[in-house]
Amino acid sequence: MEKKQSDIGEYTSGAHSVWIEGRKQIRITGVIDIESFHEDETTVLTQAGALTIWGENMKLGKLDPDNGQVILEGDFISLEYEQPTQERKFGFFRRK
Repeated sequence: MEKKQSDIGEYTSGAHSVWIEGRKQIRITGVIDIESFHEDETTVLTQAGALTIWGENMKLGKLDPDNGQVILEGDFISLEYEQPTQERKFGFFRRK
């Protein structure tokens, strides 16, 4: 889980899933990396982009880097995907 993807063209639509069970457990597939993990905020880099999860008392229930799966446990409040930004191929003053 070391490869980072920042270019919008590298994200694969439908390559990951999120299951929420009773706002107490979240299972995520298509995980590339865990960028940050805190008790109240966690950011997971998935095949569809960065996913930030807010909650309370979050714990890492299971991590399976070989299959790109993560299970988080806690009291979840919200989830939000970061809008990926497309990198410029040319500078502002440079012509194509």
